Amino acid sequence: MDAILGLDIINGPLIWVVFALSAAAFVYLLVRPPRIRWVLTALIGLLGGALVAFGAIAVVEALNLFGVPLTVQTDAWIVATFAAMGLAVVNLWRSRWWRKVIAVVGIVLFAASGTLGINAYFGLNPTLAALLGITIENPIDIDNKPNPTPTGSPDPDTAGKPLYESWTPPADMPATGKTGTQVIPATASGFSSRPAGIYLPPAAQVPNAPELPLVILMMGQPGNPDVQYIATVLDEYAAKNKGLAPIVIVADQLGSPDVDPVCADTAKLGNAETFITQDVPAWARANLRIDQDPAHWVIAGYSNGGGCAFKYGAKYPELWGNVLDISGEEYPGSEEPDQVIANLFGGDAAAFEAQKPEAILKSGDHKYPDTTAIFTVGGNDPTFIPEAQGSSEAALAAGWKTTYYVIPGAGHVVDALEGGFEKGFEILYPRLGLSAPTG
Repeated sequence: MDAILGLDIINGPLIWVVFALSAAAFVYLLVRPPRIRWVLTALIGLLGGALVAFGAIAVVEALNLFGVPLTVQTDAWIVATFAAMGLAVVNLWRSRWWRKVIAVVGIVLFAASGTLGINAYFGLNPTLAALLGITIENPIDIDNKPNPTPTGSPDPDTAGKPLYESWTPPADMPATGKTGTQVIPATASGFSSRPAGIYLPPAAQVPNAPELPLVILMMGQPGNPDVQYIATVLDEYAAKNKGLAPIVIVADQLGSPDVDPVCADTAKLGNAETFITQDVPAWARANLRIDQDPAHWVIAGYSNGGGCAFKYGAKYPELWGNVLDISGEEYPGSEEPDQVIANLFGGDAAAFEAQKPEAILKSGDHKYPDTTAIFTVGGNDPTFIPEAQGSSEAALAAGWKTTYYVIPGAGHVVDALEGGFEKGFEILYPRLGLSAPTG
């Protein structure tokens, strides 16, 4: 079963097989003796399906069901899919049994092609498991445990130096990082989370590995705690920097891809905030060779996870000295605030307002002596550009060292995610002691 769920549905052969079968079915269902009755019937099927698609798009946009406007590419896939399905439907009448069978199979193929095509455009669900919101467990073997007490005497030649100066990689260090999954016990929170993704860079895989910076990353909603995107970017950085990169935990702040706990502790959806801010750090300290300095810890997130990262960075500066917010929401629950207030905060609007990052920054309850933040957003993402701008301005006003960066040509899809990691770690690597300062 894992082999099927792990099939690559973006770059693997499966998507092309489905496309080819769909094309063959479409041609067969379209081609019949060219009588005027059939030509009109086929046109009615195609146009009828297209009209249904336009109606569905209008409803989705009006209700903002996905939190972001549908793109031209997405609209095109929806219209093409429904038009093809309309052609299949009209083939169910006045036809032989085998044409009816092919029409039914065609409906399934067209729906699959549309789903795979839209998914490939977004690029965020590379496997069938990811598309279905299922995590394939691949327990990671963590070879280097933290030292409970220091051993030996510090090297006077490296004491006080950043890692990029003090670290000398062994000749047998792996060339790339190692990834896997880890179930993080919800000891304090009781939160029901999916297994986290773990990335161990090359420098973490050798005997007597150095204590490395830590990144806790949260993905979007719907979404999965998938480590591969940040792993790919950090492998590139590690290759240029003696195998050095942060250790990464891609933690699940949702519990299920279909719900949004808005990064808070609520009676209805569980203690998501306590899980991310207590359980995940506690597990990391007990199991990973990480630098304990908050200046070398990063809370990061994409989209829904970006709003969470901003909130946690504002509320827990003693944990995280760095925030990487990629195409993030202005505040958790920003898509449907009235519904969130009613369903998760018991109608208490003031309690909801107090959870917004900007409100936390302005409250005076926290000090920010040394917080660095990077806010990125795609240049073709009109919904999230003002949100990223507003978040950046609020952070700057609170005294954070802030970078706001628009990724040229990116939307709210995988290009924004990868571009956000690229820019974020360009700024964070010197800050984390992994490379020399630039400029």
